[in-house]
Amino acid sequence: MIAIIKYNGGNVNSVQNTLNRLKVDSVVTDDPEQILKADKVIFPGVGEASSTMKLLKERELDLLIPSLKQPVLGICLGMQLMCKDNEEGNTEGMGIFDISVRKFPAKDIVPHMGWNTFSGQPSPLFAGIEMNSDVYFVHSYYCELSDFTTSVCDYILPFSASLQKDNFYAVQFHPEKSGMVGNQIVKNFINIS
Repeated sequence: MIAIIKYNGGNVNSVQNTLNRLKVDSVVTDDPEQILKADKVIFPGVGEASSTMKLLKERELDLLIPSLKQPVLGICLGMQLMCKDNEEGNTEGMGIFDISVRKFPAKDIVPHMGWNTFSGQPSPLFAGIEMNSDVYFVHSYYCELSDFTTSVCDYILPFSASLQKDNFYAVQFHPEKSGMVGNQIVKNFINIS
């Protein structure tokens, strides 16, 4: 069973629809017991950082998520809130990844929206996927490059398209909107032991 963390994130239904298509049991929940019992956890997100963090704190999910031992996948805002801080709303994150989230400089259209290429290092998330594949992005803020970076995308500047630390995986793009490549990434996450 995969627990999808419920906190009014905008892409929860599309993540669950992807899991349904892959015939994977899932539950959308903010119940700590259900989250702790799940085989894997997906922390999706479309929204604004400070208001989302406020909701997580009200439910003490900001303390629960970093303590999880099973594989966890953060998507988009979920990835950003796993970092130490975010310029959006001057938000303190969960600090799983000791990096900052910055706003794209206004040197091109912001938000970065649409298909773009990512390239990276070997990672269980990218098994069977050709590097320099295209995935779908929608974001105005980006995670800095760091030792946790497992893939990079370039829009205005190079940024972390994905991160990994221990059992925590995160992607800035939306695998649930990224066609066959995105489906494979979700399958790969499901198969991580």
